[in-house]
Amino acid sequence: MAQPATATESAIRVSTLELFFDLVFVFTITQLATTLAADLTLRTLADILLMLFVIWWMYSGYAWLTNAVAPSSTTRRTLLLAGMTGFLLMALAIPRAFGAYGWLFGFSYLVVNVVHSALFLQAGPAAVVAMRRLAPMNILAALLVLTGGFLPEPYRHLCWVAAPLVQISAGYLHRIEMHSIAAGHFVERHGLVVIVAIGESIVAVGVGFGGLLRGPGEILVAVLGLCIAYYLWWIYFAGDDQRSEHVLAGITDPRRRAALARDAWGYAHYPMLLGIVIAAVGVKKTVGHAFESLHWGQAIALSGGVALYQLGHAVFLRLLRISGVLYRVVAALAVLAVIPLGHVQAVLQLAAIPVIIVAAAIAEDVPRVRRSGGTAISTFGRTPEAPPD
Repeated sequence: MAQPATATESAIRVSTLELFFDLVFVFTITQLATTLAADLTLRTLADILLMLFVIWWMYSGYAWLTNAVAPSSTTRRTLLLAGMTGFLLMALAIPRAFGAYGWLFGFSYLVVNVVHSALFLQAGPAAVVAMRRLAPMNILAALLVLTGGFLPEPYRHLCWVAAPLVQISAGYLHRIEMHSIAAGHFVERHGLVVIVAIGESIVAVGVGFGGLLRGPGEILVAVLGLCIAYYLWWIYFAGDDQRSEHVLAGITDPRRRAALARDAWGYAHYPMLLGIVIAAVGVKKTVGHAFESLHWGQAIALSGGVALYQLGHAVFLRLLRISGVLYRVVAALAVLAVIPLGHVQAVLQLAAIPVIIVAAAIAEDVPRVRRSGGTAISTFGRTPEAPPD
């Protein structure tokens, strides 16, 4: 039978160096949003999908790494700094990663992978067994990205498409049960990167204003953009972060625990981060145009990003068997339904999105309040179910 989280697991928390690492990583989110905002086309979106996947795969790899190997020595901290440098250079190369700076992105990505493998080999005999297959496949994916940086089209994109396929295969082919996961640290680390990414999206929108803060329209966009960001935070942190830790810690079988960590915090978080990127672009496109109509692509980005975030969170809840999935899906569909409002006037769509999220939260909470006789404190009403089989 599954047991609750141990005191040792709960005591292992994220270090300030790991948070510093996250700040460097989140710069890639800013760069992805900036790149998409500069060219809001399907081709650029496809490139963003590829870049975010390979970047997120290795960020997640570092989250697993520091979960097993604390950056507690000078050597480890220095290697982690080398990994941070790789992420920084990748971020700088993002705007032209499929052009002149493809080689820089690829080389930096290779450095990130080599450092990750070197540090993971210090996690003990079990980690060494896991890395015998995982490390070569990760480095193979990095070499594909690097090779693509030197090739013309269509071979460049073929290499980029092959890299995520190798990584996804690696997640299932290596001995995942050999990873030891401290639930408290693992959940906190991913939660921190989500909240920092949401915060960075606010910064990106703020920078987009430049000298455009001239009247009530710009002020209204800023306030409504903040409301959207706030409710993205609310969806994730209204208790589900704690409930998810409880579920993960309650799984005693190493393979089941590691597989759930891979699926829920790896794959399900990818659409959430992508949603943050796209939503930030949508809000940014309303700057200076609050009382004008948005182009269809801009309106789709605004609602589509928020909806994608909610659907990713719904998958996350479903994998953990935490209630609330239906409300996320319905809210996502409702957010998509207000896209035509943006084509009429941007501010209408901006205002409708947070209203929909609040309405979904209230609807989700009502049954729980009724069951408790009206005395319960609202926390979205979700409780952890039995750990997944």
